[in-house]
Amino acid sequence: MAREPKSKPWQTALVLLFWLAVWQALAMGLGHGGLFLATPWQTLRALAVQLPTAAFWRRIAFSSLRILAGFGLAVVCGLALGAAGARWAWVRRLIAPPLALIRAMPVASFVILALLWVSSANLSVVVSFTHVLPVIYAGVAGGIADTDRQLLEMAAVYRLPLAKRLRYIWLPGVFPSFCESCIAAMGMCWKSGVSAEVIGLPDHSVGDALYRAKITLTTPDVFAWTLVIVLLSAALSAAAAAALRRAKRALCGEVTA
Repeated sequence: MAREPKSKPWQTALVLLFWLAVWQALAMGLGHGGLFLATPWQTLRALAVQLPTAAFWRRIAFSSLRILAGFGLAVVCGLALGAAGARWAWVRRLIAPPLALIRAMPVASFVILALLWVSSANLSVVVSFTHVLPVIYAGVAGGIADTDRQLLEMAAVYRLPLAKRLRYIWLPGVFPSFCESCIAAMGMCWKSGVSAEVIGLPDHSVGDALYRAKITLTTPDVFAWTLVIVLLSAALSAAAAAALRRAKRALCGEVTA
């Protein structure tokens, strides 16, 4: 299958302008001063009002730290479980039911249950962790399964030390799948974490601000906070991808495409 050519900057700009125009037209068509659909300008103006305030950045820090903590825990546990599952079949069978349950359970249902066990302030940590863990585990397990068996047999024949096997065989084999799962999980992490905050309403969180904007019918603020969430998710996904490329270069001497 041929790879789609990369879009030029002017083409990307035209696509963005087209959808902004569609957004503007829909907002103007609905009318009511942006009550049901804020315009792009109303959204940017609401964001500009929030940006200089300390409360805005406090909410960003509060949610980011907890959501990223859940993501980090999921990466560590996903790596450990993926490696253990690849090594022992009984581990795969043991953890398959809870992982399948997490994938199938709606975020709202899990959040309500989690509120029985943890405080609302730490709810986004638990929800982010549990909803990212299956993705990381699947990426690690898939990468291990795709590792070249002939290379492993050759390493065994020549008695290559474990450290060199990890660096030159296992890491290059597992890393591409692990990298893709981490990037996909980062976006999922933010969506599930903020959804948990909207239900749990911890003070000084992004989800709490989003809910308050909704109940007070300040639609531009709802769109502004949604834009913030999207931008944070995209920025952190890009940062994760860059960090993973640096790790690949440091550990394996090459960069992931």
